[in-house]
Amino acid sequence: MFLGKDLIVWLLLALGGAMFAGNVMALVKPPEGRRGDNDLAQAPRSRSMMMAAIGLVVAVVALASLIAR
Repeated sequence: MFLGKDLIVWLLLALGGAMFAGNVMALVKPPEGRRGDNDLAQAPRSRSMMMAAIGLVVAVVALASLIAR
């Protein structure tokens, strides 16, 4: 198989971790300047927290799946 049997699990781990880290960083340290007229001054707090929680759950489940094998 291409890149091993656990490719989808590794991809889920990477995407979940990136989703968690990106949303937490958007909450902790928002961008200093706005790039365009449609950009928000800071990330919506509830949406970012929900997306970070989803990313954390996906990453933890993927990691548990890799450890259990």
